[in-house]
Amino acid sequence: MHELAITQQILGIALKHGQSVKAKKITDLYLVIGQLSSVVDDSVQFYWDMISEGTICQGAKLHFDRIPASLECRHCGEIYTLEDGTLTPCPRCDSINVNVITGKEFRLESLEVEE
Repeated sequence: MHELAITQQILGIALKHGQSVKAKKITDLYLVIGQLSSVVDDSVQFYWDMISEGTICQGAKLHFDRIPASLECRHCGEIYTLEDGTLTPCPRCDSINVNVITGKEFRLESLEVEE
């Protein structure tokens, strides 16, 4: 359900930007979402279609770019990428004491407008 609040924030940002450039229509939004983020693409799309209706964003296409999760082992310094999003021990030393380097991102990277 948190996707509704997230989608409302995306719409707010898009509308504010659209207003500042006097856009007639916003056609595309590019979202970056980390593999470890709990955001579900289909839910964002579902809410987007509902809440953007009647705005300059209606009909805009959402593009989802999923960033893989990479971790750094605090024990040996090994950097590795998660295969399926499940936390796995360090492949070099088997430690589970890790830092997340990438994979928690969520941002509106860019948008396209018709002026």
